[in-house]
Amino acid sequence: MNRTSILKTLILSIMVVMVSASYEASQAWAGGGHVADSLEHAQKAGEHGKAGHADVLVEHAEEALKHAKVAQKETPNMHLDKGISDLEKAISHGKQGHSDIATGYAESAIKHLKEVK
Repeated sequence: MNRTSILKTLILSIMVVMVSASYEASQAWAGGGHVADSLEHAQKAGEHGKAGHADVLVEHAEEALKHAKVAQKETPNMHLDKGISDLEKAISHGKQGHSDIATGYAESAIKHLKEVK
């Protein structure tokens, strides 16, 4: 191999490493984004639950659940498991009009989502 070939191979190798690192970083950021979105909706669910708006609590809890499930697929986490379980219970009770019980589960989900690292 001559110097030009070696240099081209080296540059190509560096580019591959840089692209791989960028992709991994974007995937990690996307996972954090879903957790943040889930937390935001869970907090809105809790706020509406405290106001007695069970129907709006359900809407936000369902949105929080979608984001939490995506985050869980990307990066499994015990706190996401518990948050997902609590969101499911909040939705179930909210659909029954039990805003006080649903709010308790939404608040528990919020605590777990805040623990996701």
